[in-house]
Amino acid sequence: MDPLVCRTEGDGAPLVLVHGYLGGAGMWEGQFSALSGHFHCIAPNLAGFGASGHIEAPESIEGHARMVLETLNALRVEHFHLLGHSMGGMVVQQMATMAPERIDRLILYGTGPVGVLPDRFETIETSRRRIASDGLDATAARIAATWFVKGSAAEGYAVCLAEGRRASLQAALASLTAWENWDATAALPQFRMPTLVLWGDGDRSYSWRQPEMLWHSIPGCRLAVVPGSAHNVHMEKPEIFNLIVNDFLRAED
Repeated sequence: MDPLVCRTEGDGAPLVLVHGYLGGAGMWEGQFSALSGHFHCIAPNLAGFGASGHIEAPESIEGHARMVLETLNALRVEHFHLLGHSMGGMVVQQMATMAPERIDRLILYGTGPVGVLPDRFETIETSRRRIASDGLDATAARIAATWFVKGSAAEGYAVCLAEGRRASLQAALASLTAWENWDATAALPQFRMPTLVLWGDGDRSYSWRQPEMLWHSIPGCRLAVVPGSAHNVHMEKPEIFNLIVNDFLRAED
């Protein structure tokens, strides 16, 4: 297996940041700037996305999780904090079931415990059909606009658009299939690492029911809701996001 292409920066405890669908490591620029002074930040590009666009994507969330773990093995990173956004939140939940002893603290951000989302802005089948009819570039542009309160006028939209257009068609379709066959609800009560759920109250991808399920199902789970933001809180309100993440990861309890 080719290791995933990662961006790494900083010293301290490793912090692994896993991006979402049609994303890439480039979307974590604000977090590298704010957090690399305290943590060794590692942002893998998932298979078929971003700088890993040349790697064939698996058709399962478990496959993505295994590739991230194998890449961390290649980097000789044994223990780490783990943050996953959107589809990346699915991936890190799967990692938490596969290698819980390696995860010091877990952040589930803008995500939920199931792949099929009844309240998503559109169904998986609609996304699949629009990719076929409109093309991947147009689909990436349309979906990225839903991640911000201000849509395509948002400051971070151009970065998301650029990352989305680096995705391969194979990965875009394979990942939709992966969502349809994934459900982590049964595993959540077994999570023992300190966990934070973070969500923007205007998120159109994951309605409140999804983070609420995580919050109520994971023992001792903490919750942070950021008002006036959508799916990409880390780009819309980076100061608040980074403060919440830093505070949680550096807590002594």
